[in-house]
Amino acid sequence: MSGNKDYSEGDVNISPRREGWQADNLDADTRALLNEDARYFLHQSLSTPCLNVMRACDGIYIEDLQGRRYMDFHGNNVHQVGFNNPQVIAAIKSQLDELPFCTRRYTNRTAVDLAKKLVEIAPGDLNKVLFCPGGTSAVGIAIKLARIVTGRYKTISMWDSFHGASLETISIGGEAHFRHDIGPLLPGTEHVPPPGEYRCLWDCHERGGCDLKCAHYVEYVLEKEGDIAAVIAEPVRSTPFIPKPDYWKIIRAACDRHGALLIFDEIPNAFGRTGKMFVCEHYDVVPDILVIGKGFGGGILPLAGIIAREDLDLAADRSLGHYTHEKNPVACAAALATIEFIEENDLVENAHQVGHHALERMESMMSEFSLIGDVRGLGLLMGVELVRDQRTRERATEEAEAVMYNALNRGLSFKVTMGNILTLTPPMTISHQEMDQAMDILEQSLTDVQREF
Repeated sequence: MSGNKDYSEGDVNISPRREGWQADNLDADTRALLNEDARYFLHQSLSTPCLNVMRACDGIYIEDLQGRRYMDFHGNNVHQVGFNNPQVIAAIKSQLDELPFCTRRYTNRTAVDLAKKLVEIAPGDLNKVLFCPGGTSAVGIAIKLARIVTGRYKTISMWDSFHGASLETISIGGEAHFRHDIGPLLPGTEHVPPPGEYRCLWDCHERGGCDLKCAHYVEYVLEKEGDIAAVIAEPVRSTPFIPKPDYWKIIRAACDRHGALLIFDEIPNAFGRTGKMFVCEHYDVVPDILVIGKGFGGGILPLAGIIAREDLDLAADRSLGHYTHEKNPVACAAALATIEFIEENDLVENAHQVGHHALERMESMMSEFSLIGDVRGLGLLMGVELVRDQRTRERATEEAEAVMYNALNRGLSFKVTMGNILTLTPPMTISHQEMDQAMDILEQSLTDVQREF
C-alpha cells in the first residue's frame, strides 16, 4: 500500500484492516444500518461504505450507535467550536423563528452583520465578501474572479494540495486520488512542488536545510509562463506542510511583480485552529482573495465564502456565484455565533497553548519511537509522519493505518493522510487535560504497533 494514490487524502474504506476492525467491534444493529446505507448510497472511496454509525456528538466527542465515545481529532475540520455548540444552536433556533430563508434579490440583517464582522476581523485590506453553500464552490468563485480581474486564465497550485472535489477544483488540486483517469481537466492549471521540508523535492535536508528553493521555483514558473492569473494554495497544507516564515513573502512579492493574484484557501483551518484567526497571519502576508468554509458554519450548517480586496469588485455584470443559499440567514446566524464564541472564549489563544503543549509531547515521542520520522504542528493542526526507516524515510503506510485503528479502540479518532501521516485536528475547545489523554492514547498505540511490526 505504500505510496498508493488512494491513500493521499485519507484512510480508505476498502482495506482488509478496516474489515478486520469492523468484524471485531460492530454489533448486529450497527451492521444492519451500515448495510442499509451501502444499499442506498452510491459507493465512493473515503465515504460509502462507511466505517461506523454515529448517534451523538458533543464538544470534542463523537458517540457511535453502541454508546462508545471517541475524542474526535478529525471532524472534517468543521468543529472549531466543538460539536453541538449550545450558543450556535441557540442562534440557529432563534433565526428559524425570525427569518428562515432569504430569496435572491433580497438581503437580510443577519447576512449583512456577518459580512461586516468578517471585514472587521479579516487581515489587511480584505473588505468585500461573497457567500456560498460550500468550500468547493467558494474556490470556484475565487478562480472566476481572478480570471475576470486579470484577463488571464492560468493558475499555479501545489501538487498534493486539496481544494475540493468538483472538476474545476481537482484541476487545480494536486492529489492523484481525485485526478486519476477522470478525463480532460481545466487547461492552464500549472503545478509546483509543495513546501514540505521533510520530503523536499530538492532534498534540502541533505543540503544543510531549507533554502526556499521551492518558493523561488514558483517565481520561475510565473516568469516563464508570463500570463498567470493567480497562485492558489493552502498557506499551510492540512497534512500539515508548514512553510518557512519567508516562503509566502517571496511568493507574494513575485505575484505582485508578475501581475498575478494570490489566493489563499483557508477552508479547513481559518477561524483560529492554527493559533491565529487566519492562517496567513502567521506569515504577515495578506492574499488578494481569502477562501473560507468548513468551521465557518459552526460544525452544523454548510457555509463558505471569499473575502477579497475592494478594488477586485469588478464583476458587477457577471454572476460569480449566484447560489440559492448565498445569503441564507440561518447559516449566517450560525457563522456569527461561531465567531462570537471563538472571541468570547479566547479559543485562538487556547489553540496556540494546547497545540504547543501537544507538539512538545509529540517531539518527546519522536525520540522514543523509530517509527516516527517527523512531527510538526501549528496550533491545533498537527501531524505525525510515520516511516519504516528514519534514514530512507520510506512511508509506513500499513503501520499508520494500524495506529489509527489501535487508537480508535482506545477512544481516539483521527485521519491518516498521504498514507502515513497521522493528522490531528481537535476542536479548539479542548483542554490541556483532554489533550494529555489523547497523547497518552497515541503513545500507547504507537507502542503496540511498533512492537507488532
